[in-house]
Amino acid sequence: MNDQQLLRYSRQILLEQIDVDGQQRLLDSSVLIVGMGGLGGPAALYLAGAGVGRLLLADDDHVDLTNLQRQIIHGTADLDRPKTASAAERLAQLNPEVQVQQLNQRLLDEQLLQAVAQVDLVLDCTDNFSTRQAINRACVALRRPLVSGAAIRLQGQVSVFDPRDDSSPCYQCLYGDGEDVALSCSEAGVIGPLVGMVGSLQALEAIKLLAGFGVPLTGRLLLIDALHSGFRELRIKRDPGCGCCGAPG
Repeated sequence: MNDQQLLRYSRQILLEQIDVDGQQRLLDSSVLIVGMGGLGGPAALYLAGAGVGRLLLADDDHVDLTNLQRQIIHGTADLDRPKTASAAERLAQLNPEVQVQQLNQRLLDEQLLQAVAQVDLVLDCTDNFSTRQAINRACVALRRPLVSGAAIRLQGQVSVFDPRDDSSPCYQCLYGDGEDVALSCSEAGVIGPLVGMVGSLQALEAIKLLAGFGVPLTGRLLLIDALHSGFRELRIKRDPGCGCCGAPG
């Protein structure tokens, strides 16, 4: 690290849990963020601010006026721009040292595997079940930790699924095969600060995993009740019969 980097990251380097070695691990790390909306925006900003060396931003959507109530990485001037382009520009303003790669597409099949293979960790900031399942399968196949977040109406949740840990469940252990019937924000609504909380917690979990400190949310589901400002935690066990991470039959 040079003097400018030591100064830029000095407040977190002061933490004994991070120090210079942890900061260097962040600088050497790469993260894929799938979804550049209400969750992915604050997560990307905090990861860039923390000095994660390389960020891959994946989203095939464009900025819409209805996004701006909660997707704070974008602004009014970004309307109709690709979300990845808008986000990349904002991240460059925050920290030009971070390498940002734009994937202005919906990642499917081999493309998803290729993207996951390039990084150390994945953030699922999407809003539909089938995409979440596909991301989970790719992370299990390539043994990449997955930080999953979701928010709808006045409820949010965050968890970590780490295939490197033999005791860790995967996303499918928690939700099963299921069907893509969950409501979206456009159908059910959502409060802006809640998605910011969830995205920020995803960034925190990612930083802990990459820098190697603290106790991540592996095997735990953190539930946020924004209406009553309450938090609950549920323990999640790995399902030995899981069709994704379970032992082969």
